[in-house]
Amino acid sequence: MQLLDKDLLSMQEVRALIATSKKAQSEFATKDHAYIDRIIKSIANAGVRNAERLGIMATEDTGFGIPADKTIKNVFGSRITYEYIKDMKTTGVIEQDDKLGITTLAVPMGVIAGIIPSTNPTSTTLNNAIIALKGGNSIVFSPHPQALRCILETVRVIRQAIAEAGGNPDLVSIITIPTRQATEVLMSHHDTALVIATGGSAMVRAAYSSGTPAIGVGPGNGPAYIDKSADIPLAVKRIMDSKTFDNGTICSSEQSVACVCSIAAEVEAEMKRQGAYFLSDEEKDQLGKFILRANGTMNPEIVGKNAQVVAQLANLPNVPATARVLVAREDGVGRGHPYSNEKLSTILAFYTAETFEEVCDICCDILNYEGAGHTMSMHTKDLDKVNYFAKRAPVSRLVVNTPATFGGIGASTGLVPAMTLGCGAIGGSATSDNVGPMNLINKCRIAVGKKEIEEIRASAPTCTDGICEASSTTSCSVSDVDVDEIVRKILEKLKQA
Repeated sequence: MQLLDKDLLSMQEVRALIATSKKAQSEFATKDHAYIDRIIKSIANAGVRNAERLGIMATEDTGFGIPADKTIKNVFGSRITYEYIKDMKTTGVIEQDDKLGITTLAVPMGVIAGIIPSTNPTSTTLNNAIIALKGGNSIVFSPHPQALRCILETVRVIRQAIAEAGGNPDLVSIITIPTRQATEVLMSHHDTALVIATGGSAMVRAAYSSGTPAIGVGPGNGPAYIDKSADIPLAVKRIMDSKTFDNGTICSSEQSVACVCSIAAEVEAEMKRQGAYFLSDEEKDQLGKFILRANGTMNPEIVGKNAQVVAQLANLPNVPATARVLVAREDGVGRGHPYSNEKLSTILAFYTAETFEEVCDICCDILNYEGAGHTMSMHTKDLDKVNYFAKRAPVSRLVVNTPATFGGIGASTGLVPAMTLGCGAIGGSATSDNVGPMNLINKCRIAVGKKEIEEIRASAPTCTDGICEASSTTSCSVSDVDVDEIVRKILEKLKQA
């Protein structure tokens, strides 16, 4: 009976939160750019002031990651996000095309539901609050129960910052009694305009099944390709720095390293020099059994843990205290090859093949198995190789010569700073963007008439016995010789590809 009471209370809380959020958003939608900027700048400043404290709380609550790195993520989710989006046009007229006679207005979506994960709880909350309000929306957060305390505190900080800037704190609110039923009500409520689901696959599927428009992101499982032309010590440094940042809890972080056989020994030696511990066959099998649960999903015990903790959990006594990352030589992808899965921890798979084309095939297999549409990284000076991979790899982000963790989220690249990374249609997502304010507005297009009905009718084709001839201001004819030449060129290009 106590559980039932909790469920009912949480569902009622959600309905009340949505009502107050809708009221606050209706008034907020009338505000101009300067007003909105004052509000989100106050949130960003508060995020920076409290970055360290919130980072410590996040690690204490979840047991994931490194407090100092979570501090950096909080600054990224607040100040870096604000600096990138502050000048975006998200209110009033945002586009004007006099030639076509089209004026585009930005229209807020309304109340947004934000589903927050345990891996990046405080930084995602800060980021999503800022981008939601930048679009003139309000947002109601559903926190992961494991990270409830730190997310509650983050929202308290945000609400205080809004009030200090003269805004209505109800623009950002949170479920204080998190239950599955409460989240379902939040996502399916008729006054919820959009769901942003950042988390596991099950939550993303629930968001898309809610009947409300949703932006969800699937798992990342990005391989990192090291080319023969790369500066190998620098490439390895970037990968090691990336994989150990917050103990691998960012979904764009590298999950495997791949290279051609001719440089494999050099890459492996450099990885060892920089703190990688290559598992023996016996250790690989032992840890492999620990990585995944019986149902094939990632064991939560490894998430956000450093190499020593993972080794201790898997009973690997020979891992030295200097080890930064555990590496397993892998020769397959899919079931029976646990290292080919996403591992939000300090664990990497290591793949080799004779040619870069074969390496590309392996990377594509990894991504299609898990992580389609997400992120991949390359370390190379050969632009032709980048183009080759870009045409084949099923990813929305191909980051080059940069740590994938930082490149994917827009910290070390020009991508939109985001903690929610769309995976496109191939990954089951509504967008392939780094989700920002432009994903959280509707566009109303005012279109001025250009033609009368007589002109439209005059452009209709002439039809005889059900066969119509398309009218055109230009005429062309293609001879048989022309067709043969075109076909020949296409076949040559296909052979080259």
